[in-house]
Amino acid sequence: MDGRFGPQPRRPSNLPTALTFSTKFYQEQLRVIMIDKNYNTVASVGVQPMPVPTGGRELSAWQRWWLRFNESPEVRAYLMNGPMIIILLLISAFPIGYSFWISLQKYNLRQPNNIHFSGLDNYTRILSNGEFWTSLGVTATFTFGALIFEVLTGLGLAILLNEKFVGRGILRSVMLLPWAIPGVVAGVMWKWIFNPKFGVLNGLLFQLGIIKEYHSWVGFDPRVAMASLIFVQVWNALPFNTIVLLAALQGIPGDLYEAATVDRASLWSRFRYITLPWLAQPIMIIMILSTMGGLRVFDLIYALTGGGPGDSTKVVTFTAYKKAFDALDFGIANAYAYILTFITLIIGLIYIRILYKKGEIEQ
Repeated sequence: MDGRFGPQPRRPSNLPTALTFSTKFYQEQLRVIMIDKNYNTVASVGVQPMPVPTGGRELSAWQRWWLRFNESPEVRAYLMNGPMIIILLLISAFPIGYSFWISLQKYNLRQPNNIHFSGLDNYTRILSNGEFWTSLGVTATFTFGALIFEVLTGLGLAILLNEKFVGRGILRSVMLLPWAIPGVVAGVMWKWIFNPKFGVLNGLLFQLGIIKEYHSWVGFDPRVAMASLIFVQVWNALPFNTIVLLAALQGIPGDLYEAATVDRASLWSRFRYITLPWLAQPIMIIMILSTMGGLRVFDLIYALTGGGPGDSTKVVTFTAYKKAFDALDFGIANAYAYILTFITLIIGLIYIRILYKKGEIEQ
């Protein structure tokens, strides 16, 4: 007690030494409770709080409530974070809600006098259109291909960097460079590398005698274009995947490998029964991030292939972009975005269910 609520009650001299004092607020009063060693209440005295000096005026009930309200740590936390929470709601929640509202309307800027609410008509038109299913198939091919190679290359490089060899530290540092390059920059950079006339890749392969003439890597053959996109996506995600798996590898107890060596377990058996089970959850996390990244990829497609050749690399996000900024049909474009969001949500829930089916992740 610091004396803010008036004179403090003195302990009567005739009370047994076993009595103790406890204080709490009860109905706008400071209640002093005396209890014995068995925690039975002996006496309870209400003490009115001392008025805070305010220039000769006592604080009103509202002012006293505000003082108590402002002294709470939780309230101070909300007051300090409140402005940022409001800003985040304005710049994220409002656009999301407004875009969903537009997806329920016929909203084509080429027909500004014909904008009206149409319900789920945009969604039914998309789901009954072959263009959507074609772009969804392209998206699935790209996502699945990138997923497989991201896991394999990340795992292989992590196992390599987990071994001791000369130059391991330099290799770990250089490995981070692709991760620092944004998707658009990576797309433009690889577009120049794949250039059919003066690209570095054609020049290198020609000098080594592997090819006899320059090839178009992203502008002629649909399969080569898709393979090139998957390669760039894997190259860009490789550092992060490797770091995650390398950290998990370094957390595996060395005693397990020593015991397996004593039991004359083969290299494959040690990988299958020791390494792989310990890496199951990190691999699942990489699969989640890779799948989400593949489903929403846009910058790489825009910078590297532009959806071509033909529509062979025209993913759902790029189709939505074309609907919005070429056809100016923002209702259809937003409906595309929300259909993809729903698909991503379903896949994410499946991944999370698999991830947690054996219990919580061990820390």
